[in-house]
Amino acid sequence: MAASLAAFPPAHCCSALQLNQRKVPPERIHGCFFTKRPFKQPEFSPSHVTCCSLRSVVTLSESKSQSTNDRDTEVRRLCEMGDLKSAMELLLDSRHSQLEMKTLCSILQLCADLKALPDGAKVHEIISASNILLDALLGLKLVFMYIKCGDLRNGRMVFDVIQKENIFLWNLVMNEYARIGEYNECISLFGQMLESGIEANSHTFSCILKCVAALGSARDGKKIHALVIKMRFDSYNAVENALITCYSKCKNISLAQVVFDKMLDRDVISWNSMIGGYVSNGLPEKGVHLLRQMWFSGVYMDLATLVTVLPACAQMCFLLQGRVLHGYAIKCVRGEEITLNNSLLSMYTKCQDLDSGVKIFSKMKKKSVVTWTAMISGYVEGGQFYKALRLFEVMEEEGVMPDLYAVTTALHACACSGSLEHGKQIHDYIIRNGLELHLFVANALMDMYAKCGSMVDAESVFNNMEEKDLVSWNTMIGGYSKNSLPNEALSLFSQMEDLKPNSVTVACALPACASLSTLEKGREIHGHILRNGLFSDCYVANALVDMYAKCGALVLARLLFDHIQMKDLVSWTVMIAGYGMHGQGRHAILLFNEMRKSGIEPDEVSFIAILYACSHSGLIDEGRRFFHIMRYDSKIEPKLEHYACMVDLLARAGRLTKAYQFIEKMPTQPDSTVWGALLCGCRIHRDVKLAEKVAEHVFELEPENTGYYILLANIYAEAEKWEAVKKLRERIGRQRLRKKPGCSWIELKDKVHVFFSGDRSHQQAKKILSFLERVNVRMKKEGYISNKRYALIDLDDSGKEEVLCGHSERLAIAFGILNLPSRKPIRVSKNLRVCGDCHEVAKFISKMVGREIILRDSNRFHQFIDGRCSCRGFW
Repeated sequence: MAASLAAFPPAHCCSALQLNQRKVPPERIHGCFFTKRPFKQPEFSPSHVTCCSLRSVVTLSESKSQSTNDRDTEVRRLCEMGDLKSAMELLLDSRHSQLEMKTLCSILQLCADLKALPDGAKVHEIISASNILLDALLGLKLVFMYIKCGDLRNGRMVFDVIQKENIFLWNLVMNEYARIGEYNECISLFGQMLESGIEANSHTFSCILKCVAALGSARDGKKIHALVIKMRFDSYNAVENALITCYSKCKNISLAQVVFDKMLDRDVISWNSMIGGYVSNGLPEKGVHLLRQMWFSGVYMDLATLVTVLPACAQMCFLLQGRVLHGYAIKCVRGEEITLNNSLLSMYTKCQDLDSGVKIFSKMKKKSVVTWTAMISGYVEGGQFYKALRLFEVMEEEGVMPDLYAVTTALHACACSGSLEHGKQIHDYIIRNGLELHLFVANALMDMYAKCGSMVDAESVFNNMEEKDLVSWNTMIGGYSKNSLPNEALSLFSQMEDLKPNSVTVACALPACASLSTLEKGREIHGHILRNGLFSDCYVANALVDMYAKCGALVLARLLFDHIQMKDLVSWTVMIAGYGMHGQGRHAILLFNEMRKSGIEPDEVSFIAILYACSHSGLIDEGRRFFHIMRYDSKIEPKLEHYACMVDLLARAGRLTKAYQFIEKMPTQPDSTVWGALLCGCRIHRDVKLAEKVAEHVFELEPENTGYYILLANIYAEAEKWEAVKKLRERIGRQRLRKKPGCSWIELKDKVHVFFSGDRSHQQAKKILSFLERVNVRMKKEGYISNKRYALIDLDDSGKEEVLCGHSERLAIAFGILNLPSRKPIRVSKNLRVCGDCHEVAKFISKMVGREIILRDSNRFHQFIDGRCSCRGFW
């Protein structure tokens, strides 16, 4: 529910009674006019509700002695002085005597004012023991005392047994239920009131509308609105403002606008309510526009206006308008309003004016936890993550207890900066303060650990969570995918039984399918996407296209790409990269040009994709042209990834000297990726001398990367320089570096079969080796001689042939031939580059058995059909 009902205005009990009996117009009650203009509603105090207004003092005895009168007078005098203790002593001494109603009302009022519940309960006990009749006035006083003292339970018990013809009594109880968040009970009480024949007033409708708003029930809001119109309260500003707020919070901003437009006399609350409604419903621009109308209408902004509209300026990055509002606040808002300063601070930081935000923060004498959180968030949004984390530490040092939002903001800073140590310190703080049970804190922790690359810690948080929502599962699945743990991602995805995957879930799971090249699992997820209408989500569509492209189903990827109605830059880039991976550089170029014609300008990632495509298709001139377009037409300064693509382009084409010269002329220092591209070119074209020169640069930059040592060893082995191979392997041993084992895998009936080089542990190992032996015999008959330089070890010819026969990709291909239906393509993936001899064998097998073989290595796809490969030698 919304905020509680506004305080009641002073009124005599007879007001409501006369209104009901004489049908006095609600606009006039005992000389008080309720106009359409707003008025400050004074606090309701039953001290105003006296017996004088009723002109009928209820006496406890027809014949009262003078001493009794004196005692009552003294009790009331003590109450006026605020001496509750003396008044209670005198009251208790005379508890068996008859007391005036006025005396009991006075002492109950004082108990309420001082929140003295025990004394108020004693007065109630005296009333019960004396068998005093609880009429409307005394019952109201007693209910008011209990409610004011925070005892709604006993207040409701009294309320239920007394006469309830007084509207203010109903309002009093309903207001308290609304205040403590018991919105449904408040609405239920409202229904009982109408059934009792008590007519509501403007305060009743304000209270009920706020309850309906808090529950978000637009349907109930419309019913109350109809009742408001029927009872002619639709001209009351307080009621109309409550209607605007109700419809806004019920996400029906159009009806709120209708109410606002029909108002004849809008006050500042009306404008604030409508502006706030636009902002909270995701229409900040309309909120700012309405503020201009308010200003030109001659209504001056108050503090609430500024606090309402500044978030709209922040959302729209309207820095100039925010500065104008800041200037107005300096001139017109007296004193240091912490809420206003927090709004200004948030506005400046979200508008990327961090310096102004820092100035406001430093000048604030009083800072709440919201202030600190806003400043920390500002640093995070400005990319100054370490300043954000330092400010979080200062916040603790200043004795300000970080709340959930401050903690999650600091965790986000750790996630963005990769600060695992800071993240663990914040995790310790969370444990010490018992915050780990909060769902969104646990989700933020998992996100931090996942983005910092510590999936073990993320998994520990996930497993210890008592409650998990969809965000929890998505965070873990996405974390596994991004940290190169695709098997774990898909395993967790399959465990989602109670929760239905949404667009984020499938967008996180599809990259895992792409990484493993598990086409069948990807198709299952595609089916879920179609059944639940998720393809319209651009992130899902792009991930689906990427999955099919990386699983070797390029035709399906293009078909889905063509079905995307609103293609963004990522959509085009994913498809261009897909063509590049499959060696279809010409198609990639056509698509790149089509993208530019459609009005979408490429970014640096798009240029990496097209340069990669040119490199893997041997399109040297085209690659140079795109590099020139990027620098001079698109004004994108090349990064190391672009330089690496250009070196790879030249090196693959055999222009090793030009590639080396290109590196020497680079305006930035080349990294290991750039030198590594040239080293791969040296292996392709067997330039040992240049390879040794390039390798020294690589080893200096990445001394612990085993891959580059193995690459140089392979170059030596292919040149049969076995002594150099031996020395290099000894160097690897001295540095205690471990070689990444080569493996290949193939999917069959939802199960992935993994093969390692020389692996004979598979249950079909005999059949597989027998098939490969038949292939070897057939190849020899047709004049094929295996290239033994790819064996990479110093053995005799027969030994090298046996080693080659056990390469992991051959084992996987043979397994696929033996087990998959004849019309199905053989899809094999490998974590390293395919060796040259296996490449030739795959070509031969595709022709020998008449099967399509799609082999994805660490670099690209090879599609073997009828003895030919799609790479055309550029791999």
